[in-house]
Amino acid sequence: MNKFWSILLLVFICQFSQAQSKKIKAAQAIDAIMANYDHANEPGASVLVLKNNKVVFKKGYGVSNTNTMEPVKPITNFRLASVTKQFTAMSILLLEKKHKLSLEDPISKYFSILPGYISKIKIKDLLTHSSGLIDYEDLMPATQTTQLHDTNCLQLMFMADSLYFPMGTEYKYSNTGYAILALIVEQVSGKPFALFIKENIFKTLGMKTTVAFEQGKSQVANRAYGNSFENGNWIQTDQSLTSAVLGDGGIYTNVQEYTKWIKALWNYKLIPEQTQLRAWSRTTLDNGKTIDYGFGWHVEDFLNITHPFHDGSSIGFRNSVGLFPEQKLMVIVLTNRNEHDPIEEVHKIASLYLLP
Repeated sequence: MNKFWSILLLVFICQFSQAQSKKIKAAQAIDAIMANYDHANEPGASVLVLKNNKVVFKKGYGVSNTNTMEPVKPITNFRLASVTKQFTAMSILLLEKKHKLSLEDPISKYFSILPGYISKIKIKDLLTHSSGLIDYEDLMPATQTTQLHDTNCLQLMFMADSLYFPMGTEYKYSNTGYAILALIVEQVSGKPFALFIKENIFKTLGMKTTVAFEQGKSQVANRAYGNSFENGNWIQTDQSLTSAVLGDGGIYTNVQEYTKWIKALWNYKLIPEQTQLRAWSRTTLDNGKTIDYGFGWHVEDFLNITHPFHDGSSIGFRNSVGLFPEQKLMVIVLTNRNEHDPIEEVHKIASLYLLP
């Protein structure tokens, strides 16, 4: 071997060694960040970091089921709660792409009977939480004993007679809006929402175990069960009266399959680039007011980077995903415990890859 090739080999070995050292340090740092979830007999978390279309870290912490003590793995499927909304929004955008609907359509176009006070609300108002719709949770009767479904959320709107504010003028997070979006998907496509999203997103992207879960109709493989900390102990609290509503929070997935979703988004595989960038951007309402929400995504500034993110919480789960499309970085933390917003961990982990 001549001197040139010897030097080249030495440079390669040094670079490889540095890369490995950096990877090990990042893994150690993430373990430290996730230390509160790393207990063999407590509900835990699943973490994945995607950088430049490559998984650079993935790991499970704690257990997915406190009854069986099954450990959390990267293939463990968690209830996404409100992280579901980005999939519901995409379902609408896919129908728009096929010219099956317009975001300017009033929702009255898709329902034969509606309370008059909501009939002029537009699809875009539902997507951006600017509809003014009262949250269905606030209208549930105290005597409710069976789980609500998306159609029940619309029915509950007949119990009110006004909006929080005139449609399209303000921002107020509304689970009701996303339940109605799921119903619009059904009306336009002629298929149940769970089937539409399976055929047009999950199957298309190879997300084989991801599902909009319906009790008695579908199953969740490798399922994580939700928990709450009560009186010094973790108690399984997996379902509530609102857990069967699909459009606002009913999807289960795991961190590995979620990477297929993100790769499809930032490579513009599902909808045109302009539409995807709009979904990740702040919305300017018709009155000129700007709100920190796009289509199924919150928008924030972190480390001087404007980027989309979303949290999700339900009776036994807390989740967060931070997406940095320009930097081709995604950090997701899914947990099966009803405490603490893991956006804190997402920010700390993202900093490891964003800061010099």
